[in-house]
Amino acid sequence: MSSVVDFRTYVASGPVPTLVLLDLQQDSLLGARRLDHDHSARALDNCREALVHARQMGFPIAFVRRSKHASAFGPAAALTRWIDRFEPRGSEMVFERDKPSCFASPLFADVMATSGGPIVLAGFSGESACLSTAIDAFHRGHDFTFLTDASASRAVGGTDATQVHALLTQVIGLYGEVADTGRWVRSTTAKRAFR
Repeated sequence: MSSVVDFRTYVASGPVPTLVLLDLQQDSLLGARRLDHDHSARALDNCREALVHARQMGFPIAFVRRSKHASAFGPAAALTRWIDRFEPRGSEMVFERDKPSCFASPLFADVMATSGGPIVLAGFSGESACLSTAIDAFHRGHDFTFLTDASASRAVGGTDATQVHALLTQVIGLYGEVADTGRWVRSTTAKRAFR
């Protein structure tokens, strides 16, 4: 007896990515922790595109925020509400951490270790949370993609936010993949559509 094997299933199959959105809270836009408005507005538009796409594709989504008890973030670290239209849904994961890396949350680390899929990083702030999470992901053996246009950074010292973000994107590229949101959406749509 012969059987027909659908080769497309094997070609298009692969681990499902988890979209990880960092610190999409009101204090990133207002107050002492706020990011540059133009830079953060563009990043939010791309975060929204990534979130809509992940929901349409049925990808796991994790929202990660600073813990209200986190001294590593300074006195302005009180939890604030989510940015409008970035509220997690009931089926989506929410993690809190007390240090910049998402892996500071033991539960986040456990979930990523058992998910088997790549991590897709987006959100605030690039120079601390995204960078430290990317390096931690690399050291833990996780594949990841950093959506550089769906992230924003703060100025550091005398270097403005745009230059900081460009440099950290290059550094993150040493550890994993860097992509823009449109490219990631197209590549993951194509893989799923081929199935």
